[in-house]
Amino acid sequence: MTSTESIAAIIVAAGRGARAGAGEPKQYRRVGGEMILSRTLRTFASHPAINRIFTVIHPDDGALFASAVECLAKETHKLMPAVHGAKMRQGSVHLGLQALKATGGTDLVLIHDAARPFVSANLIDRAIAAGRSHDAAIPGVAVTDTIKRIGENGLVVDTPPRDALRAVQTPQAFRFDAILQAHDKANCAGLTQFTDDGALAEWAGLKVFVFEGDMNNTKLTHTDDFAQAERRISGTRTEYVARIGTGFDVHAFTEGDHVWLGGVRVPHDKGVLAHSDGDVVLHALTDALLGAIAEGDIGVLFPPSDPQWKGAASDQFLAEAARRVHARDGIIDHLDVTLLCEKPRLTPYREEMRQRIAGIVGLTIDQVSLKATTTEKLGFTGRSEGLAAQSAATIRLPVQQG
Repeated sequence: MTSTESIAAIIVAAGRGARAGAGEPKQYRRVGGEMILSRTLRTFASHPAINRIFTVIHPDDGALFASAVECLAKETHKLMPAVHGAKMRQGSVHLGLQALKATGGTDLVLIHDAARPFVSANLIDRAIAAGRSHDAAIPGVAVTDTIKRIGENGLVVDTPPRDALRAVQTPQAFRFDAILQAHDKANCAGLTQFTDDGALAEWAGLKVFVFEGDMNNTKLTHTDDFAQAERRISGTRTEYVARIGTGFDVHAFTEGDHVWLGGVRVPHDKGVLAHSDGDVVLHALTDALLGAIAEGDIGVLFPPSDPQWKGAASDQFLAEAARRVHARDGIIDHLDVTLLCEKPRLTPYREEMRQRIAGIVGLTIDQVSLKATTTEKLGFTGRSEGLAAQSAATIRLPVQQG
């Protein structure tokens, strides 16, 4: 694709949202005084790379949709006429793709659920970047809970390793011709069970790439989700107390050909001695977040004596620490890390690491600081016997009333 590429978005808003309880369809409910769909559309419409937006709605929701777009006067030139959807999500997306084709198609299309109103411009940027390199690209976040696969009798069949699992989100990015062909193929085969376009693309034979999602990009599904969204949006009216946590981690070098730093594999003439992947940057950040909420440290939550953490990717440790902050309605404001080592050099990988950390925790890259220093040949790091990282995390927690 070139700088003249066309990028369109399909916002899927035709569902009834039965699990959200009684009331209007969830995409038209208000949080913070504004319809959920309005918030979602504004983020896409205000993104400079998005050319056109097709919203797929239920045939009965014309008046509600008109109300949802009333507040988007500045961005309405990107909004195409609403497309009437089908009974199932897969059918609705297919109709949206057909409407897009009827207007000349596009190079890249992003498909997003209307009920994810906290999608960020940063996540859209990542979706576009991944879509430029792959026929199909979907955002995923590390799974922090142990997952069990069970049989019809309720007994556990197996326990898949968490480091190979991702919880999938939207927006998902596709080369337009490829995803339209995949939907056409599924439709001709009479298949309607796909609730995720990435799964449909995989079934159709496309190679599906998973890029870093955003923990804050939650989908509003159940009644409690709306209450949490309301608290989150009204956060500016909530009294907060600032907390600062610090973290430190160290690992000795051993034989190997790489080290993990900030979630990035860095080539090196040594490896590190560790039970997990030994990522000192992510370990220090995990402890900083846990320290800020006074919930122990990484060794308490993920003890090295537990074999399930052997060789584990450290992104899930940091993701769990961030989840614990968010579970208390906390806000992560800034993360700061200093890497202490003689080698490897940080500079070639600094921005990739910042982006990776931001994605794991759900921040923008300007909220992540990453520095490196030597110890002037002093101590174990100066003798190149290992490396260390120290970090600080700044968060806000709601003041407890009562």
